[in-house]
Amino acid sequence: MVRGKYVAAVGILTAAVMLSGCEGGSEEKKGQEKKEKQEVTEESTDKSSEKKAEILHFVDVYGQSYEVEIRPEIEKHTYNLDGFLHDGYQLSYTGDERYTYRLGVDVSEHQGDIDWEKVKAAGYDFAFIRVGYRGYGEAGRLCTDAMFHQNIVEAQSAGIDVGVYFFAQAVNEAEAEEEADLVLQQLAGYQLQLPVVYDPESILDDEARTDNVSGEQFTKNTAVFCQKIKEAGYQPAIYSNMLWEAYELDLKVLEEYPIWYADYELKPQTPYRFEFWQYTNQGAVDGIEGETDLNIQLIKQ
Repeated sequence: MVRGKYVAAVGILTAAVMLSGCEGGSEEKKGQEKKEKQEVTEESTDKSSEKKAEILHFVDVYGQSYEVEIRPEIEKHTYNLDGFLHDGYQLSYTGDERYTYRLGVDVSEHQGDIDWEKVKAAGYDFAFIRVGYRGYGEAGRLCTDAMFHQNIVEAQSAGIDVGVYFFAQAVNEAEAEEEADLVLQQLAGYQLQLPVVYDPESILDDEARTDNVSGEQFTKNTAVFCQKIKEAGYQPAIYSNMLWEAYELDLKVLEEYPIWYADYELKPQTPYRFEFWQYTNQGAVDGIEGETDLNIQLIKQ
């Protein structure tokens, strides 16, 4: 009987232990389920609190439509778009006490001889003058603009503030450095009132040596050029348009440099910062034969 009681007691104890083990597993399972539900709830809350990406719709010079996400980490401009007013001849910016403005032109040898006194009298106070360019053919020959020296001397003599630009077709950083070297050689002896602008552009109507250059490489080239210009004591800047801001240049990497933005719509389409806006390539200015590019500079008060 004692033996029987012992066996029975052992059986009861074993059953109790087994029951205890089962109950522990159940509690563990309940805890895990609770944790998973909590994680799902937190994930849902995080997703619901995320802002939807802003989409920008824009067109290029041919009217081709695009849409792209607006990058939140890139600085935006704060201009009042309704303040840009065309009178059929010139652009103005009104109704915003934070900024004043002035008008300018940009020219190259294609405009021929320019009467800069007439340009000044017509109300244009600054000019970007092409200093040189690289050919877009396979050889990529570096050239100085044939009218650069005449234009910079005569424009400044007429009281017009001057900056310069280089039409770039570099395919790597080494070529971008070569482009900067040519610019600095040509600027020797001159004082500038406005930036030295790097102008990388796509060739729209022909094959070009830069056709297969990536946006990452264009950004590297631009950074190298600007850094070399900065080290020489000049203010670098970058020429861009909405296509380049959307698909080529990384404006975050280049955020320290002013932007000269080109867009021939009635309002600038970019959400990003810019200081100069090239608003038409069909301007008429007394003193310049034929059509020329016109610009507005926004100056913070």
